[in-house]
Amino acid sequence: MLKEPYLSVILSELEIFAFKGIEETSCLFSPKLNGIFGGNGMGKTNLLDAIHYLSLVRSHLGTIDRLSIKKDHEEANLVGTYLLESGENERIALRIRAEKPKQLSRNGKLYPRLSDHIGRFPIVIISPQDYRLIRGGSSDRRRFLDRLLSQLNKNYLNELVKYEQALLQRNNMLRQGMRDSSLLEILETQMALAGCKLLQQRNAFITRFSPLFLKLYKMVSGQAEPVSIHYLSECSTTSEQFLSNLKFRREQDFAAGTSTYGIHRDDLLLHLGDELIRKVGSEGQNKSFLVGIKFAEYMILSQETNCKPILLLDDLFDKLDESRVSNIISLVSQEDFGQIFITDTNRKHLDKIIAEQGGDYRLFEANKGSIKAFNLQSPNAY
Repeated sequence: MLKEPYLSVILSELEIFAFKGIEETSCLFSPKLNGIFGGNGMGKTNLLDAIHYLSLVRSHLGTIDRLSIKKDHEEANLVGTYLLESGENERIALRIRAEKPKQLSRNGKLYPRLSDHIGRFPIVIISPQDYRLIRGGSSDRRRFLDRLLSQLNKNYLNELVKYEQALLQRNNMLRQGMRDSSLLEILETQMALAGCKLLQQRNAFITRFSPLFLKLYKMVSGQAEPVSIHYLSECSTTSEQFLSNLKFRREQDFAAGTSTYGIHRDDLLLHLGDELIRKVGSEGQNKSFLVGIKFAEYMILSQETNCKPILLLDDLFDKLDESRVSNIISLVSQEDFGQIFITDTNRKHLDKIIAEQGGDYRLFEANKGSIKAFNLQSPNAY
């Protein structure tokens, strides 16, 4: 469990300088609902990605840092002011440079390690990129698990860093044909110790996660069709056996030039009935499955950190029928959800959510990289 949990965290202000297609903008946000509308390519998704960067210090889109800097600029800067439950403000500033490491500060003090920030301001995003969970490879699903568990547990993130560093060094030795048994023994021991801890946490997490997912999938889809999530691993949960298996695979791994055993090859199996949903699911079923996963991510973060995450919904309603749209609108209008950011090319979806939730809101228009407040009627806006 994370230390210093907040009951809620609100991004009250965001300043952006030379980030992707946005030259410079400053936005004051509603503590509840923020709608961003505009045509495709106008900057809506870039705004959400800036918010994601400030929570997780990386792009949700998988963009290389240097490509997040606007053309003809040497760096991009993001500054977020967060309002805590106590009434205090925290100022988070991120400096992205093309040829140098990122710099992240909290209230003017630089973090010694970027990973120290992960989990401080929980965040969940649902975007078209998340279809990789269903249609992509196993690495996409592992990345989902790792990102979520890293927000929940600092120890998980620390063990993940240890495992990935040892894996990288072992793979380098395999590719170069370096048969230093003493060094291999050290690296394999590190992989076995960290890998077992990670595997145990992933298995325990899926046990907690699955019931929430099933409940939310039914709420979103309105259907009773059988769906399920299973974690698939060939790895042992004991470090002794894990290490033995790594040693047994050495010759095979030297021939392959990579490590063929380990939790870096595990997967999540997403089923509709008895088949993988990516093989048999309709467009609506695939999107309902995805939304169910992401809303379950939100709920479990909220429950286990005692803090309502910021929720980013990017172009969520595209390719959904009216009943699913209504189910989602009804769901996000509940008190379970804190601050929400929604982008849409269709104003009517935003207007419907505003009418449904009946509370505080702000609207913004994105146009050619410019983000401007569209209304100032929000009764409790900052």
